[in-house]
Amino acid sequence: MAPLTSHFKRALVAFIALLGMLTLYKYSRDASADLVAPPRSLPIDVDEIGRNATIPNNGLQRAAMVALVRNSELQGIRSTVRQMDDRFNNKYGYPYIFLNDEDFTEEFKEGIRTLTTAPVYFGKLSTEHWGLSPYVTEEKVQEALKLNQNRYMYGGSYSYRLMCRYQSGFVYKHDLLKDLDYYWRIEPDVNYYCDIPYDPFKYMKDNKLIYGFTITPMEKLETVETLWETTRKWMIANPDYLQEKSFIHWVVNEKSVYTRCHFWSNFEIVDLSFYRSEAYESYFQHLDRAGGFFYERWGDAPVHSMAASILLRKEQIHWFEDIGYRHPGMGHCPTKPEMAVRCVCPANANYMQRSLCNRRYGEVNNIYKHQALELAEMPDKQ
Repeated sequence: MAPLTSHFKRALVAFIALLGMLTLYKYSRDASADLVAPPRSLPIDVDEIGRNATIPNNGLQRAAMVALVRNSELQGIRSTVRQMDDRFNNKYGYPYIFLNDEDFTEEFKEGIRTLTTAPVYFGKLSTEHWGLSPYVTEEKVQEALKLNQNRYMYGGSYSYRLMCRYQSGFVYKHDLLKDLDYYWRIEPDVNYYCDIPYDPFKYMKDNKLIYGFTITPMEKLETVETLWETTRKWMIANPDYLQEKSFIHWVVNEKSVYTRCHFWSNFEIVDLSFYRSEAYESYFQHLDRAGGFFYERWGDAPVHSMAASILLRKEQIHWFEDIGYRHPGMGHCPTKPEMAVRCVCPANANYMQRSLCNRRYGEVNNIYKHQALELAEMPDKQ
């Protein structure tokens, strides 16, 4: 028995030593992995990995949620991001892009990084894009601000006009959006009431959609007094940019009166090839030369809506009826049972049920190019 016991002891010692070596090897590999490759769930930002990270390689669309936001709006945009993640993005991980005319503070960046596991990017606006239009004068702008100060909301605001011009003609030109095919505009202090069990970006692509919206208000006439007059001149001068059919009847009625209907662009999901197109750029430049962003208060919502209605067909525009949404001032919540079951809405989130522009959206259809040009050539009866 003694030789057997001796052999057994030596084998047992060798086995224990082997287990110790394997454990040490596994621990060293795990520790090394922790140092070299952080968990994929950690948030990342542009300072760490560079802009090209916005290009997905995991089956997602080349898309992102984009916000023009101030440092002072941190808590409002945190609320938006949390809702976006909870309702939709935690299943996909699309990037968030935050733009500011000033440098973002470390407090702002950290406030976003700690909130989401999606990639996050922070960018500063180019002074070439954010500023006074070269087609207006400072003196006349100040006169317009003083004249309109008490006529309507933001009537005397210079910064609001800068924002509207930027959103109308420059946001999609920012380097951080350069590689994107789609963007979803988000804003601080908004609400998303419904779970979104699908990818709206993929829905846009699969259905050949160009422009998506949720709410359709009517613009205050005093802010856009010459927008249609300026637009009709562009149409007459540039008929080749028009499709054979368009949805212009939504924004202009059969008597060539501007309906003032628009897609509320604080929520919009857009195929960016539309804004990058030669036709849209020509239209924006025409508007910019007219000076209405500053001398009146042309908002990006009526500008985007006018362009989409004139340059697109109805079937290229989509009402995301199933996405319950509220921006301060008005909200929408689905009423169809199959949609409402995914939502938790307050009692007053029902603007679209009484929206005249939503009713018109359902009633009117495309008209032919020659009919659109006839509307443009009619005298304005408004």
